[in-house]
Amino acid sequence: MSIHQLLDTAVEAAVAAGRLQRSRFADRLTVDLKGAKNLVTEVDLVSEQLIVERLLARFPDHGMLAEEGDYPGGDGTHVWIIDPLDGTTNFAHGYPWFCVSIALQAGGETVIGVIHNPMTDELFTAAAGIGAFRNGCRISVSERQPLAGALLATGFPYDCATDPENNFNHFIRFQKAARGIRRAGAAALDLAYLAAGRLDGFWEVKLKPWDVAAGTLLVKEAGGRVSAFDGSPYEVTNHRILASNGLIHDEMIRLLAEEVQP
Repeated sequence: MSIHQLLDTAVEAAVAAGRLQRSRFADRLTVDLKGAKNLVTEVDLVSEQLIVERLLARFPDHGMLAEEGDYPGGDGTHVWIIDPLDGTTNFAHGYPWFCVSIALQAGGETVIGVIHNPMTDELFTAAAGIGAFRNGCRISVSERQPLAGALLATGFPYDCATDPENNFNHFIRFQKAARGIRRAGAAALDLAYLAAGRLDGFWEVKLKPWDVAAGTLLVKEAGGRVSAFDGSPYEVTNHRILASNGLIHDEMIRLLAEEVQP
């Protein structure tokens, strides 16, 4: 199976799930709580089922790692990492900022990344060694530097009211140091926008693999840099992520290091 066939299948699944989400947007929804602030809707569940079924129909030996359900591990070599609806809180409130995120890891390396925003009809795609694209047009990270002229994005963990590692300290420091910060509520879209040069940097804590797998590949293939907070190599299971256009990365590392991590 070629990388283009793998990418095409991921795109088909993402677009189908996005079409469903757009059709249900602003509907009366069944909403459940996975935590005090962590929501899941019926659309999350149906979207995930749709994606998983399409991928397994084409690749029955592949494993699935998805936000809402447990699935067979497959052959252990190929694993699809799926966030069927990143930005569920936005979706549930009728706030039009959410997306589908699908990535494929082969041998532990992310080789496919797809992020689809159904409300803007934007499709971000990346394949290892081939580049990053928005609706078929190549994209690249920005050239903005220094940090003082940068627009950043971040988010806060669901347990921010009870856990001291809530990102508030870093938010205050970056708000003072950068041109501005956006907190839109969908990490996958933040990373896609970073890859497209619309944002210059991103950091966050306590994200899951399905939040970042596709987006990190997009950033790398668009010429950006992704690391842990201290600049060490980043894996999708890492607790803390730092991504940037590369030009402000070291400045961001220094700022994150100014306060001892809990």
